[in-house]
Amino acid sequence: MDTSGHTAAYYKLKRIAEEETATAEAALPAEPKRDGIDLMVAWSIIGLFVIAGSAAVYSMETILMPITLAVVVGIVLGRAADSLSKFGLPPIMGGLLLALVFVLGLASVVSVLLGPITDLAQKAPALAEGVVERVLPFIERFEWLRVAVAKGTGSDALADTVMKNAAPVLGAVAGGLTPALVQTLIFLAALGLFLLGRLHLRRTIILAFTSRERRLSTIRIMNAIESALAQYFSIASLIYLALGVVTMIIALVGGLAMPPLWGLFAFVSSFIPYLGVTLMTLALLVGGLMTHDAILLALAPAATFFVVHLVMENLVIPSILGNRLEVNPFLVFVAIIFWTWMWGAVGAMLALPLSLIAMTIFEEVREQPPERQLPA
Repeated sequence: MDTSGHTAAYYKLKRIAEEETATAEAALPAEPKRDGIDLMVAWSIIGLFVIAGSAAVYSMETILMPITLAVVVGIVLGRAADSLSKFGLPPIMGGLLLALVFVLGLASVVSVLLGPITDLAQKAPALAEGVVERVLPFIERFEWLRVAVAKGTGSDALADTVMKNAAPVLGAVAGGLTPALVQTLIFLAALGLFLLGRLHLRRTIILAFTSRERRLSTIRIMNAIESALAQYFSIASLIYLALGVVTMIIALVGGLAMPPLWGLFAFVSSFIPYLGVTLMTLALLVGGLMTHDAILLALAPAATFFVVHLVMENLVIPSILGNRLEVNPFLVFVAIIFWTWMWGAVGAMLALPLSLIAMTIFEEVREQPPERQLPA
């Protein structure tokens, strides 16, 4: 067989194809060159879109915040319901059962914390005076602190300030009860409806794309988001539960009143990054100052809790969750500031889950395999 003729014909056809491709590319209009003004206009449009979107999110807080919280909680409960389906329980029934357990547990936590918080609010002036009396001997040891306190208006200034501002504070709290009730109802309704139509909504989103590759990519992204959120909340709940038990022991050994309540507060507040540990440390500090006369004994519960929480957040959680769910601490801090400004305490609680969702989408899109090319 004469292979040289076939080889020559192959290279001739290949050369003709290359010439036709070059001619077609030359006939296409040249892409316009972008100068600095064009880039500035493009980035300005992006900036205006971000500002408009942020304004819309801020103004629609009453609706968007409970719906977003319901979707995040529904994703986690839906993933758990899929695991319960192995035991013969349909996913819809399992999701609703878990939602009922979640709502009852949340109501129990609120009812347990509501009584002590109400008593604390009523005793706030007396507690403030007591803390000041305990701290004053320590402050007088330092000249600059003593001078700063001496510039005040007297020992009764703090109590007077609290009493004068009590009415505005109570008015603000009362004014926020109605929106909070509306948001709670929206959250419960959205959570139930999301769990009922979760599978249908998932199928609708997937079928909204026409190509097979994009449908597979959507399935992969949705599965990755569900896995990331379920893995984070399940492991974090166990770790924070252990932290609550340790905090209860710290409060018991430190002589603080109602140690189980301190453990419960530590468990709940740990889901708010940075802000939760700050509030819990300050609360333990105030409790220690109100319980012990010695400064070292008063500081011991807060210092011990802070060290234990620091070890768990920086050593235990990263080692268990692994690098896949690690988010840059600076980005988490910025997300907390942004969402706290947008939606308050609930926004701070949602900052890390929303960051996980954004990071998971980014990683899945970046790691998509390149499109298959035809052989040359």
